[in-house]
Amino acid sequence: MTTSQQPDPQDRPARLTVGVVGAGRVGPALAASLQLAGHRPVAVSGVSDASRRRAERMLPDVPLVPPAEVLARAELVLLTVPDDVLPGLVEGLAETGAVKPGQLLVHTSGRYGAKVLDPALRAGALPLALHPAMTFTGTPVDVQRLAGCSFGVTAPEELRLAAEALVIEMGGEPEWVAEEMRPLYHAALALGANHLVTLVAQSMELLREAGVAAPDRMLGPLLGAALDNALRSGDAALTGPVARGDAGTVAAHVTELRRHAPQTVAGYLAMARATADRALAHGLLKPELAEDLLGVLADGTDGTNGAEGDAR
Repeated sequence: MTTSQQPDPQDRPARLTVGVVGAGRVGPALAASLQLAGHRPVAVSGVSDASRRRAERMLPDVPLVPPAEVLARAELVLLTVPDDVLPGLVEGLAETGAVKPGQLLVHTSGRYGAKVLDPALRAGALPLALHPAMTFTGTPVDVQRLAGCSFGVTAPEELRLAAEALVIEMGGEPEWVAEEMRPLYHAALALGANHLVTLVAQSMELLREAGVAAPDRMLGPLLGAALDNALRSGDAALTGPVARGDAGTVAAHVTELRRHAPQTVAGYLAMARATADRALAHGLLKPELAEDLLGVLADGTDGTNGAEGDAR
């Protein structure tokens, strides 16, 4: 099997000048990937020292300038700022005349669709919402991870081809999301990715407390298999004491968590209740076993034999 390589940007003329407003973890990585596709980053803005260092590392020799100057220099502008900052930024740029007619204005917020860019649209800009469904580290490895990454895309119908082309050039796969569905789309991603990080971090802390020297090495194969099974089979992949209806084991878990890590109890109970509901609905949890289990989850107290289970 042969592998294709990205063409050297020096072998062909750059097509668009690219600017970045907000040098967090996302913007510099996207600009670097566009540079690999032949576009030319020309300006970036960043407020904190960390963002400035990140921009210098990811986009060397690209000048750091104020946001309005980024728009003055670039034909394609990436607005990669926090969700809550985005509406005010767009309004401010439009009101001050920074937005140019015909300028491609791209935001990467998962929460918002294209309508948040309406002030810029009225100033003649071309609005695109391109949200990469990936977590970013703020390092060059992010550019590699964009290969095959899905992007939640929302744009006016007449800009559909332009949006798809930009995503594909960054190595991604466009997935169209309706304007009114953006908050639900973003909630789904946050539920899966952000909460997963919390769960894994808590699990590693508990394993260290239990004396496991390398919790990451222990969890890696288990979580990798669980994720693969879940993506392939959905609820049919549910296993463990909740899905089996092992009320005694779950009660023992709660007792130990209260003793060693009380801050994790609420999360454990909430996830166990959700797991029990799904296991019941899909016929994995036998109804005759569910009553005792749900009783334990309702009040989170011990009072069983404390039998131990496994994580199968």
